[in-house]
Amino acid sequence: MEDIAVRAGVSKQTVYKHYTDKRNLFADIVLSTTDDMDALVGLIADRLTDTSDPAKDLEHLAETFLGALMQPRVLRLRRLVISSADRFPEIASAWYEQGFERALVALAMSFRVLADRQLLVVDDPAIAAEHFVGMLFWIPVNKAMFTGDDDYAATHDLATVARSAARAFMNAYGRADRSRAENHPDRTA
Repeated sequence: MEDIAVRAGVSKQTVYKHYTDKRNLFADIVLSTTDDMDALVGLIADRLTDTSDPAKDLEHLAETFLGALMQPRVLRLRRLVISSADRFPEIASAWYEQGFERALVALAMSFRVLADRQLLVVDDPAIAAEHFVGMLFWIPVNKAMFTGDDDYAATHDLATVARSAARAFMNAYGRADRSRAENHPDRTA
């Protein structure tokens, strides 16, 4: 608390007036970062639901999404939240729900709209959103998280990962690719 007071340029007593204990301070700091997800959720909703070219817009979204979540401060915060989840499970749950889960819900809603417009073939939009995000993040995020490499994005080609995940998603869920594979089962999509 003293370090925070010094960095904020206030007295320790002032910090305690606003935050009764370290847990409340931690919760406020962690949960304030979920506001960063607003722009990404807006991008998902705006870019995908109105698209006439889901493949192109999904690639753009994938690059933006991966770039945002591979920022060094986001990786460090993610590690901090995970390491504190046993002590503060309600904070970790709230951070997930207000951040990452909002993006999954927005993706699922957009995939449902695209399926309704017959641009995707999606039986379960929530699972489709999980598939997309899983392909996009599995390797880069885990490598950065487990190795402590906060500069992973600066030293690796995330654009290729993003484009590849978007293409794989469209191969699995895209209308044109699905029809081609169904009409020619001996050919890969």
